Amino acid sequence: MDMRSDPDWSPYRTFSRTEWAQRREDTPMTLTPSEVSTLRSMHDRLDMAEVEDIYLPLSRLLSLYVAATQRLFRAQQKFLGTEDSKLPYVIGVAGSVAVGKSTTARVLQALLARWPHTPKVDLITTDGFLYPNAVLQKEGLMEKKGFPESYDLPELLRFLTAIKAGRRPVRAPLYSHIVYDVVPNEWIEIDRPDILIVEGLNVLQTGRPPKDGKAVPFVSDFFDFSVYIDAEEDVLQRWYVDRFLALRLTAFRDPMSYFHRYSRLSDDEAVETATGIWSRINLINLRENILPTRQRADLILNKAGNHRVDAVSLRKL
Repeated sequence: MDMRSDPDWSPYRTFSRTEWAQRREDTPMTLTPSEVSTLRSMHDRLDMAEVEDIYLPLSRLLSLYVAATQRLFRAQQKFLGTEDSKLPYVIGVAGSVAVGKSTTARVLQALLARWPHTPKVDLITTDGFLYPNAVLQKEGLMEKKGFPESYDLPELLRFLTAIKAGRRPVRAPLYSHIVYDVVPNEWIEIDRPDILIVEGLNVLQTGRPPKDGKAVPFVSDFFDFSVYIDAEEDVLQRWYVDRFLALRLTAFRDPMSYFHRYSRLSDDEAVETATGIWSRINLINLRENILPTRQRADLILNKAGNHRVDAVSLRKL
């Protein structure tokens, strides 16, 4: 039984699309149709209705959470008699390959940056914290790229620690989806944003704490709020194959692309190849590592087969 469906036991309050859309109230639309189209990944179906019904209510909710966190910070300052600088509010975005994490993260960044007083909102993906391909190949992990063990977790934790400590600037490694690898000696600088969005497959992942109680923190320990984007397995597989077919005609044609060899596949060969990759790698990662973290999220966006969010589950306080 999915406990989200039982209001007496579930830690979540679940809303239909219509019920959630009503929570927008008077939150203004600050994005134009052309801006929304630039935020959409190629295989997503993001439109103005999706922004209005799903993301504007979420923006309103986050504005309330951020304001409450700021009040708590000021109360702690008063209690301690300190004048510490305000620290970034960190939002995690998790979910399977092909579920639309990047689109959600970009839409949130665009909406939050247009709140009154125009806060500084930065976005990073955890792709940059993958071990370089040379390391993955040496360790026999290329077939597990995207699994928890393929990330340089100590480096990611150092980055988030520096962010939460208010250091400036903090550098994050740059990842190229064309060459399918971390770019040597290139970085993204994050300079004390008001809000930082961290998007990745396994950002809600946990592990078994050591018996001595000296546990290494989890990535999610640094989050003030987290979003999990959910969809059924068969839907995710279809989206992954559709995206593969689209990339075969676009990015894969770049001679520099790691996947250039796939650009020569026929339709049937491409479907067979994409289905094999999904079943061999992404489905296993979803079942073993990603889906088990869903219940750790503060908010779950459930997507239907048409890419539209049809239900929203918000963790009760």
